Amino acid sequence: MGGVAFITAALIIVLSVFNGLEDLLRSLNNSFDPEIKVQASVGKSFEVSDSMLAKISAIPGVEVVTDVIEDYAYVRYRDAVQVVTLKGVGDNFLKQNRIPPEAMVEGELKLEENNIPYAIVGRGVQYTLSIAVNEPMYPLQVYYIKNAKSVGLDPSKLYAKKNIMPRGVFSIVQNFDENYIIVPLGFARELLDYGDKRTSLEIKTSQNADVFAVEAAIQNLLGTNFTVLNYEEQHQDLYKLLKMEKLFTFLALTLLLVIGSINIFFSLMMLALEKKKDISILSAMGADTSQIRNVFIAEGGLIALLGACTGLALGGIFCWLQLNYGLISMGMETAVMQGYPVQVKLTDFFYTLIVVTIVTFLLSAYPAKLASRFAAVKHL
Repeated sequence: MGGVAFITAALIIVLSVFNGLEDLLRSLNNSFDPEIKVQASVGKSFEVSDSMLAKISAIPGVEVVTDVIEDYAYVRYRDAVQVVTLKGVGDNFLKQNRIPPEAMVEGELKLEENNIPYAIVGRGVQYTLSIAVNEPMYPLQVYYIKNAKSVGLDPSKLYAKKNIMPRGVFSIVQNFDENYIIVPLGFARELLDYGDKRTSLEIKTSQNADVFAVEAAIQNLLGTNFTVLNYEEQHQDLYKLLKMEKLFTFLALTLLLVIGSINIFFSLMMLALEKKKDISILSAMGADTSQIRNVFIAEGGLIALLGACTGLALGGIFCWLQLNYGLISMGMETAVMQGYPVQVKLTDFFYTLIVVTIVTFLLSAYPAKLASRFAAVKHL
């Protein structure tokens, strides 16, 4: 019973940790990624017109539509250099509130002031380039490599260059912090020479709007030449991998549960051998083989049920303590959270109890069948 309880508690805890990690990744990505993202089905960019933006904005549930130009660029700050992802965003980007005030670790969240463009850089980019936000003497020198086939012999035409002052530093999640620099759309359009082309449209829905319904409406409006993605679809591979890891972990711990439950099998086997005379007495008193078999199945069920319920309770209590007090740390200092994330789902309790019930029934079947064979007077 103790073995079943221990393995059941471990199963609940591990599944809850996977739930917590999935929820943490979703919250971190969602804080930077748009609710709905529109991309070209083929190619990197597509033409955007005012009429197109107006039609999308007219869809019920759409609150903000931001046009975006995103590409790789080469950045130099004093003597340090780095290849970054340059993200040019429209004037209404800040209205989407995707960079919360608590994510700004230095400077101000401003992309333009008095017609002067400014850059918001990730914390990792700041560390790599040693950027001083409050130092006006050194701008960010941003280079973009053009198509080398069309520049001829003049090396100065091989790349475009523009300078921009850093205004703030954000820190959300490592992948974004180490790669992204956010700039006004006009700056990116001139540097990258995109004209009316955009790499994506980022959409914020209104409060209480059905994101999936809005996504379907946009897809119907734009047709098959565009791909419309919601939060989870933007990181589909990541969430698939996490779900596969959770599934295989569940199967591995289920195998461990089967191994632990073999103790029930051997206990019932020994009990059947020791109780030959008692079984014969029950048979002489009128008990048939099915009643005797049910006695042993019920005993195995009681052992597993009490062990499983105890394990479920212990696992639930541990997850509650971890959720509220952070008993186990992630082993690193982070502004996101100190302890391992957990999220308890009732479906995990239900599936675990179902698995324990099935395993117990299968392991109790043979000892119960063996015990029913001892229902004979010769064993008295």
